[in-house]
Amino acid sequence: MAHYSYIPVGVCSQQIDFDIEDGKLHNISFTKGCPGNLKAISKLLEGADAQWAANTLRGNTCGNKPTSCADQFAQAIDQAMKV
Repeated sequence: MAHYSYIPVGVCSQQIDFDIEDGKLHNISFTKGCPGNLKAISKLLEGADAQWAANTLRGNTCGNKPTSCADQFAQAIDQAMKV
């Protein structure tokens, strides 16, 4: 299982940590940000296919921001999958 940490840009969350094993997401956690929403994202995506999750989350925005914690997580997954 590979562990990844990502520092998001332009959102309230300060760090995203997650693991990928056999293309599946595990142990997703966000530091800071909107706790209820981010806990829900973490629970919903536990064991999900990483590429599917990235494709689903990519492009989501938060208010008038051009990104969101979900979009930043998609970028984190994309970066991790390139390694």
